[in-house]
Amino acid sequence: QVQLVESGGGLVQSGGSLRLSCVVSGGSVSVSDVGWYRQAPGKQRELVARINNRGDAHYPDSMKGRFTISRDNAEDTVYLQMDDLRPEDTAIYVCSLRYFSTYWGRGTQVTVSS
Repeated sequence: QVQLVESGGGLVQSGGSLRLSCVVSGGSVSVSDVGWYRQAPGKQRELVARINNRGDAHYPDSMKGRFTISRDNAEDTVYLQMDDLRPEDTAIYVCSLRYFSTYWGRGTQVTVSS
């Protein structure tokens, strides 16, 4: 069974950085598409970044410049580096893996104070 566990969230001041991790068990990030999403209270879930099975990264226009997705195939882990964080980045960040089916983690809370 595929399981995803996120970590690395926390409280950070505006302008700070965090690196989130998504550890995958029961699956392989090297053959899967993995994405980071976020959902803030009262808002719809939105894509932050994703990386496909070839290792190509994709960012929505609104996320370009401050977020970097990467992966470690040997560790089956996908990372999200977040820089120059702003209060509006406050949300639960969740990773998702797609390999025939789609699997979701439970998320990690990121809170950015002004």
